[in-house]
Formats: sequence, C-alpha cells, structure tokens
Amino acid sequence: MAIRQNPGAPPSRRPNAINNLTWRDACTNPGMFLDQTGLELGHYLSYLSQRQQVISSNIANADTPGYLTKDVEMPDNFSSVLFDATSAAVETPDLPTRNDGNNVSLDREARLLADTTLKFNLATQLIRTDLKNLRSAIEEGRTS
Repeated sequence: MAIRQNPGAPPSRRPNAINNLTWRDACTNPGMFLDQTGLELGHYLSYLSQRQQVISSNIANADTPGYLTKDVEMPDNFSSVLFDATSAAVETPDLPTRNDGNNVSLDREARLLADTTLKFNLATQLIRTDLKNLRSAIEEGRTS
C-alpha cells in the first residue's frame, strides 16, 4: 500500500518511516484483527440489545389480551455491511395460546433474557480483552 506524501499534513497524518503507512491507514486496514472482530462484535451487541428490548416488551405484555410473543431473528452474517440492527421483531410461531389470545410464557422469556444477558456479557468481555491487548501493544511500542 503506497502512501502519498503530503508535507502540509499534520504530524499525526504523515507516513510512519518504519512501515511507510499512516497511523489511520494501518489501523483501518481490512486485515487488521481488531477492526474486523470489533465490527462483528459490535453488530452482535446491537442484535443482543434489540433482542433484550423485545424480550422485555414481551414480559411487560404478559397479561395483555391478544398479545403475541415477538423475537428478533439472528442474522446469518454479522460482518455483512448490510446488517441492520433495527430489523423488525417477528412473531414467534408455534407457542401455545391462552384463552385470552396471549401466548407469552414468563418462564420462556426469563430464560431467553438470562441467555441474552450472558451472551452480551461474554461479547463485551471479548471486546474488552481485544482493547486491553491493543493498549498493551501500544505501551510496549512506546518503550522500545
């Protein structure tokens, strides 16, 4: 990857003499592990956040006559540029319906909420670990 010389650029945008890349070019390189993983985990966290909102809505409407349980479908590929975390919630099929037309099961929703929270915490921890490793690499580069 060739970098164009720009003598008027601020020091933070000038090429690094070691690898002839600007800091921004090096950090936004598509092959960089943190960038790709961080993007996918960010999309996954958005999905989990939306799912948690839908589950909370289901729990809030557990006694509403005629309310049908909703869920958010998991996308096949979180790294897709077209991934949209604001996709619509869909009704969950094949759940038993009570006499009032409501099919929310508090036991099922509590289990899904706990599962979603666990996955959210795990993904957050993975991002935290990646950032900690990046910080460590930066600090080692300063001392050498």
